[in-house]
Amino acid sequence: MNIDFTGRKAIICGGSRGIGRAIALGLAESGAAVSICARGAETLEQTRKEVAAFGHTAHAAPVDLADAAAIRAYITEAAAALGGIDILVNNASAFGSTDDEAGWVSSLAIDMLAIVHATQVALPFLTESKGCVINTSSISALRSAARQPPYGAIKAAVIHYTNTQAAMYAKSGIRVNGIAPGSIEFPGGVWDRRKKEGSPLYNAVLRSIPFGRLGHPEEVANVAMFLASPLASWVTGQTITVDGGQLL
Repeated sequence: MNIDFTGRKAIICGGSRGIGRAIALGLAESGAAVSICARGAETLEQTRKEVAAFGHTAHAAPVDLADAAAIRAYITEAAAALGGIDILVNNASAFGSTDDEAGWVSSLAIDMLAIVHATQVALPFLTESKGCVINTSSISALRSAARQPPYGAIKAAVIHYTNTQAAMYAKSGIRVNGIAPGSIEFPGGVWDRRKKEGSPLYNAVLRSIPFGRLGHPEEVANVAMFLASPLASWVTGQTITVDGGQLL
């Protein structure tokens, strides 16, 4: 099945690298106008050009997603550039790993509160379009996360909040779902760096995946695109695990 997003307008928060980039490119290739934000201006512009190559509106803005005012300004700007909002993807993460105030504060601000702020500003546009929201969680939310206590706990909260949003917004015709990726490898990403460093953790994770490899961003993006499409018109309040059986 080919999913056609022609005429649809999508915002991806945390859309310059990895999973966010793959979602942005997948939506653009399927006809959507796309806006992306992230902190790194250089990578952001590179991805914007890749999105624009598909011939549709491609908007980008550098945004600190820990800054509520910056998020509000960006969503408003992006909606104007695109002519509305049909799809909001909340994908950013601080990858908080330290069990201290810094780790918890960054995770709470970027992994959770950024979802709250972005969705609240986008809500009038999503109500008008009967659109959808997709929140990125993690398989770390589904088991203990001793290496990254803040990350796992906040990603678990993201799943709960996704369910709550789905219940709150259903009467407005808005669907809200989530994705919980496993270990995803891409150039310049965390697992790519660990592989190059010869980290024992990389090999341990590799052995934990029945298919014998880590996932690719496009494999997560495909699920996100399904959830954003009319094929998932009766799906809301769900978080789909995309991990190649890693949790098995």
